[in-house]
Amino acid sequence: MAALYNSSLFSLVFLLLIATAVAEIRSTQIRSDSRSTIPFDEFGYTHFGRLNLTVTDISFSNPKSGPEPVLSELGFFLVTREAWQHILEQLQDGDIRCTLQSDLVKRVFTFDQLQPSARQFTTSFSISDANQFTLVFANCMPNLVISMNVHSVMYNFNPRSGQLDFLSAGKTALPAIYYLFFVVYVLMGAFWVFALYKKRLSVYGIHFFMLAVVILKALNLLCEAEDKSYIKKTGTAHGWDVLFYIFSFLKGITLFTLIVLIGTGWSFLKPYLQDKEKKVLMIVIPLQVVANLAQVVIDETGPFGENSYTWKQVFLLVDIVCCCAVLFPIVWSIKNLREAAKTDGKAAVNLMKLTLFRQYYVIVICYIYFTRVVVYALETITSYRYQWTSVVAAEAATLAFYAFTGYNFRPKAHNPYFAIDDEEEEVASEALKLEDEFEL
Repeated sequence: MAALYNSSLFSLVFLLLIATAVAEIRSTQIRSDSRSTIPFDEFGYTHFGRLNLTVTDISFSNPKSGPEPVLSELGFFLVTREAWQHILEQLQDGDIRCTLQSDLVKRVFTFDQLQPSARQFTTSFSISDANQFTLVFANCMPNLVISMNVHSVMYNFNPRSGQLDFLSAGKTALPAIYYLFFVVYVLMGAFWVFALYKKRLSVYGIHFFMLAVVILKALNLLCEAEDKSYIKKTGTAHGWDVLFYIFSFLKGITLFTLIVLIGTGWSFLKPYLQDKEKKVLMIVIPLQVVANLAQVVIDETGPFGENSYTWKQVFLLVDIVCCCAVLFPIVWSIKNLREAAKTDGKAAVNLMKLTLFRQYYVIVICYIYFTRVVVYALETITSYRYQWTSVVAAEAATLAFYAFTGYNFRPKAHNPYFAIDDEEEEVASEALKLEDEFEL
C-alpha cells in the first residue's frame, strides 16, 4: 500500500510548500510519470469559486505488461489540507484502496468519463463551500505511466461587481497593500532627500546609498502591486513579474550590502573596506543571485512544480547564510571599537559608536528573526482567508528596520562622533571601566 500511494512523501511536500502557493492560470506538462498522486495547484475559494480544467495529449502505458488500466481509478480531485490527513488514515486502515474512493474529496473528473479513443477533455467545476483546495491527480494503478498537458484556471466570482478574481481568497487584498506600502516608501524617500539637502554639509556617501535602497524598495513594491493586480484581474502577470524579479534582486543585493557597509563603519568611521569585509560582499552578492533564481523557479513552476521542493530548500539555506554573513562585519566593528576605546584616548567617541553598533546588531538580529521565522510561522498557521496578514507583518517589519537605520545613521550638523567635551570624555572613560564584556 505504501508503494502504491507514496502518501507520506506527498504529505510532507504538501505541508512544506503550501505556504508559497500563488494561484493563477497555470499550465503543466506531465511526462512519463508514475506517481500515485500528482499535486498541481492550490487556491482559496469563496462560496462562488470555480475551476476550469483542460487536459490534452493524454497517454498512458504499463511498461511491466500489467493489467489493463481501470479508468475509474485515474482522475482529478480537489482536497483540503485537513481532509488529506483523514484520507491518509483511510488508506492506512484499508477503508479505501484509491483516493478517488474517499468521500472527503471532490471528484472533478475521472478518466472513465472520457469519450472512446479521446485523448483530451475540458471540464468546469463549481465550488460552493468556501475553503482552500488543492488540485490533485490520482493514479491508483501500480506501475502505470501517464503523460498529459494540464491547463488549470482557478478563480472566484464576485457577485457584487460581477468580476472574476484570480487571486486566492486570502490574497485578494495584496494589490492594495503593496500600493499602500509603495506610497509610504515614496514619502520616506522624499523625506530622506529633504534631510540630505538640509544637512548637506554633513552628508556621507552611505546616505546616498540609503536613498538608493529606499528607491529600489519602492519600485519593487510597485512592480509587485502591478503583478498581483494583473493576476487578480486576468490570471496572468503580463510581464510585471519580470520587472518584479529584477527589482527584487536589486533590492536584496543593495539591502544586504547596506547592512555590511554600515556594519563595517564605511563612510562613518573609515572610507575603505578591509579584505575580509570585501570577502563578505563577494559571498553575499552571488548568494543573492542564487536566492533570486530559486524564487523565480518556485513562483513560475508553482508550489508543486518539478524540483520546487529542492529549490525551496536552496532558497531557505541561501537566505540564512546571507543573513548570518552580514552579521560578521558588525561583530568585527564592535570588537575593534571596544579595543580602540581602551587605547586611543577617545573613550567617549568610541563608546558612543560602540553603543550605536550594538543597538544596530540587535536590531538586525530581530529583523532577520522576525522576517524569516515569525512571518513564515504566521503564514503557515494563519487561516487561508487571512494570508495577507503575513505580508503586512513582513512589510511593516521591513519598514520599521529602514526607519530605524535611517534615524540612527542620519546626517547631523553636529556629529556626536566628533563633538565631545571633556566632561563627556571622563564619564565615558569611567563607563568603559565598569562595563562588562559584550556578549555576541
